[in-house]
Amino acid sequence: MLQRIQTVYLILTFVVTGVLMFFTPLWTLNTGKAFYFMQSQLYTVILGLSTMLTIISIISYKKRQNQFVMGRLNIILNLILLGLFVYRSLNLSGETAEAVSEKGIGMFLPIAAIVLLVLANKAIKKDEDLVKSVDRLR
Repeated sequence: MLQRIQTVYLILTFVVTGVLMFFTPLWTLNTGKAFYFMQSQLYTVILGLSTMLTIISIISYKKRQNQFVMGRLNIILNLILLGLFVYRSLNLSGETAEAVSEKGIGMFLPIAAIVLLVLANKAIKKDEDLVKSVDRLR
């Protein structure tokens, strides 16, 4: 249901992980070429899983508990992705010929996705608590 706030947060998360990552480079190499997530198979798989979990969460709006669990898994995936980005930009910059020279905005998009997923999980939890309190009154 689109009128629920958690669905709006999840749609914004989909836009961040599924759409914006195609247009924003993760970083620029010393050679001057932009590095996109599609150039690494690992980044592509993790972002694909994250986007898939977000879409499944949007579709399964009737099962709030499943939505909540998928949101947590999605947060973990985005934290792993962010850790890989930071590792690549800090530790490998001096070792390879194609070192990271400057970071792009795409490297920080998982942070935005994590914030949106936390807000969505908070709204899902609030909704679940409301339903449980109404069931107690019956």
